[in-house]
Amino acid sequence: MAADRRSSWLKGVLDLLVLSCLTEGESYGYEISKSLAAAGLGEIKGGTLYPVLNRLEEAGLVVGEFRAAERGPGRRYYRLTDAGRRARAEQGASWLEFHTAVTSMLTTGGTS
Repeated sequence: MAADRRSSWLKGVLDLLVLSCLTEGESYGYEISKSLAAAGLGEIKGGTLYPVLNRLEEAGLVVGEFRAAERGPGRRYYRLTDAGRRARAEQGASWLEFHTAVTSMLTTGGTS
C-alpha cells in the first residue's frame, strides 16, 4: 500500500525530478534512474522513465542525442534546453510552495 501511494505521488513530480537530474549536464536514461534511486525515490523503470523523457523532448524542454558506443549498445543522451531550465526553475518554485503548504497542514493538523 505504501508503495502505491509513493508511486502516485511520484507521477505528479517525476517530470520535474528528471529536469532536475539534468541541471548539472547531460545524462542518459539509466544514469537518471540511478540518480533518482540514490535520492531515495525508489527504482524508476524504463517503462516509466523513457515516456517522461520523450514527453519532455516533445515539449522542447530537453534535447536527446544518440551516440554510438565503442563497446555495447549506443545511448541516447539528454540535456536541458533554455526552455527546460526555465521550466525547471518555475515548476521547482511552485513545487516548493506546494510542499510548504502540505507540510504546514500535516504538522498543524489543519489548524492555522
